[in-house]
Amino acid sequence: MELTQLINSVSAIQVTGNIQRKDVSDIVYDSRKVHKNSVFVAVKGFKNDGHRYLLEAITKGAIAVVVENNEALPDELIVHSHIAKILVKDSRKALAELSKGFYKNPSDTLKLIGITGTNGKTTSAFIIKNILQSNGYKSGLIGTIANYIGDEKIDSKLTTPESNDLNKMFYEMIKSGCEYAVMEVSSHSLVLNRVYGLNFRVAVFSNITSDHLDFHTSFVDYLKAKKILFDNLSSSSFAIINSDDKNSKEIVKDSKAEVFTYGVSEGSDYQIKNIVYDLMGTDFTIMHNKVEYKIHTSLVGTFNAYNAASAFAAAHCLGFNTEKIVKGIESTPQVPGRFEVLGKGKKKIIVDYSHTADSLEKALQAIREIVKDKKQVVTVFGCGGDRDKTKRPVMGKIASELSDRVFITSDNPRTENPFTIIDDIKKGISKNNFELEENREEAIKKAIQSSDENAVILIAGKGHESYQEINGIRNHFSDQEVALRYLV
Repeated sequence: MELTQLINSVSAIQVTGNIQRKDVSDIVYDSRKVHKNSVFVAVKGFKNDGHRYLLEAITKGAIAVVVENNEALPDELIVHSHIAKILVKDSRKALAELSKGFYKNPSDTLKLIGITGTNGKTTSAFIIKNILQSNGYKSGLIGTIANYIGDEKIDSKLTTPESNDLNKMFYEMIKSGCEYAVMEVSSHSLVLNRVYGLNFRVAVFSNITSDHLDFHTSFVDYLKAKKILFDNLSSSSFAIINSDDKNSKEIVKDSKAEVFTYGVSEGSDYQIKNIVYDLMGTDFTIMHNKVEYKIHTSLVGTFNAYNAASAFAAAHCLGFNTEKIVKGIESTPQVPGRFEVLGKGKKKIIVDYSHTADSLEKALQAIREIVKDKKQVVTVFGCGGDRDKTKRPVMGKIASELSDRVFITSDNPRTENPFTIIDDIKKGISKNNFELEENREEAIKKAIQSSDENAVILIAGKGHESYQEINGIRNHFSDQEVALRYLV
């Protein structure tokens, strides 16, 4: 696409310099990725400001630069370099607008399904994708564990990638024959305009509990961030919301979309009933328009009944046959690190991504419901460094009260002192049923080797992650691998 045409995609305040009639090769916000005829968008980050790298971008062959600070580069240099400078109010929005235009508005072609909420996004996305593919539709997925184009797996570093990476991935999905895309939509991505301008056919709200308060500063701001997704839906879209979450009405109060509810509450459009589960899976029914649908999933727990119900509602709104939706839910495989049960003997390990107070509590409540106080429950967990500190003592209290034994250890300490994090967790504990073991492998080993022969051991916090980040360095670490090493 020529630069002269691409500029029409962005809401520019002013354009100066030379708008060359050349095809743009790429849209980038990282100056290290600039090559000849790229458009470089200077984004203000939390640690770095892209405006500092404008000269580097020009030297590497950028055909145009996009800025929100007009003083960052003198017009004389722009004229001398024979490139264009595009002044905008918000560089992040401009990045989204340009990326959408450059990749030919891919979300208008794909049927895009977005899922937001504190917990359940990943599992719901996997279930929906499986429903779509079991019905013969090649589909893409963007999320925490990995990104997929059909069955091709692409490593993921962010729950929701930057807007240029997103639009590029959607474009690649279309080229490979995908008709649908399912994506997790994080609160960060909504505030930072990573999904700005995308056309969501369906948006799902799972739940909202305290999290990411290091970024949003307050629960009110966190709620407002989630609400952005629904505020921007069109009148031809569907909003699928958890009627049992007290904030669900607030989430959709300004939405133009057609709203459908799911949950155990009376009057839910897709009412969940008769939930029964054990370590082999979950059975429940969904009542919709006075018709009952019996559902079985190998995924365990009440929370997974909710995840499956949200997927059922989303697929049904899109017009899928109910019988085929049920089969798609039933055939969904175990989601990596999401209440993943390990062990063939009496002793069972459950690896779960529960890294918030609410998700940890729900995981332990599910285990308690299964064991009925007949088996020892042991928990191994820590909290991430450089993240919301308010949840640490709360999670300590929950783990201690719902477990017979707790091993407090490291998660991803990142740049924080791991013992400081452990001390924060310990402040919430009043019972004397815990042990401190900073080394995560040693904590898992002790939990397994010192527990009863029929114990259930929850290893919480990291789930699917195959690394542990310490002082900015990621070293290979898998809870599953370590657990199986000592589970003999």
